[in-house]
Amino acid sequence: MQTHHTEQVKEYLLSLQDALCQSLADFDGKAVFSEDKWHHNNGGGGITRTINNGNIFEKGGVNFSHVRGDTLPASASATRPEIAGCPFEAMGVSLIMHPLNPYAPTMHMNVRLFSARKKDGEIIWWFGGGFDLTPYYGFMEDCIAWHRNAQKICAPFGDDVYPRYKKNCDEYFYLKHRFEARGIGGIFFDDLNEWGFPACFEFVQSVGDQVISTYLSIVEKRAHMPYGEREREFQSIRHGRYVEFNLVYDRGTLFGLQSGGRTESILVSLPAHVSWAYQWQPQVGSAEEALTQFYLVPRDWLTVGEEHDIKK
Repeated sequence: MQTHHTEQVKEYLLSLQDALCQSLADFDGKAVFSEDKWHHNNGGGGITRTINNGNIFEKGGVNFSHVRGDTLPASASATRPEIAGCPFEAMGVSLIMHPLNPYAPTMHMNVRLFSARKKDGEIIWWFGGGFDLTPYYGFMEDCIAWHRNAQKICAPFGDDVYPRYKKNCDEYFYLKHRFEARGIGGIFFDDLNEWGFPACFEFVQSVGDQVISTYLSIVEKRAHMPYGEREREFQSIRHGRYVEFNLVYDRGTLFGLQSGGRTESILVSLPAHVSWAYQWQPQVGSAEEALTQFYLVPRDWLTVGEEHDIKK
């Protein structure tokens, strides 16, 4: 990989962070992003931007990082044992938004570029990333819109891309100890270099540029729905599931911690309010039960009918 490729990706990621923050702040209408620049002890650093206590968003973050290290962490070389322990460079943008209203879903997106230098001097590079949606109350039209947009993003790169990356997402964002999905998925990809650098980079840009508008259209429909203590309690319990996944399974979290990253920036993805209720069970036939019994079951959201929508 050429040096100018690295600079090209970095320039794009910084512009993406700016664009995402502007769109989200404009949409919220009250809160603005605060910025915190930091430096990594092995070289590089990042820009953490957070938003809190807004009209729409209770907490969120849009982070850029560009770090280097002498030894690639185990979380980044699990599928590439030949580069375990090699010097590395990694850069990316991650987005996580937690709305205040329980009827509005949490969203996560990230895009990243890794490179590692093998002992013989060869540079190995790959892109990774994806996006997923975590609703607390299910709405069929939201799920369909989310996955239709995911298919649209993937379509120019091959008919097999969306189903393959959707399957990756369903399998990745899964709490094995709960036998439960984190959300309704989206797409997830890693080790992407099979198309060559220009096409892979184009795909990453499509992901970064085309996700936010669909998310905001979903939040716009849900952010002003009336809710009470029941819904907030359930949201808080579901936030607990989100925390469990991020701290136990999430590769980005593990990579950040294993590479000596900045803890505050790594954990900015966690929601503001979380609870764990011992053996909590939803009321039979309720919208809360419908979330796990119907919406968190992996399915083909492009063909499922809206007649199955489960209301409050």
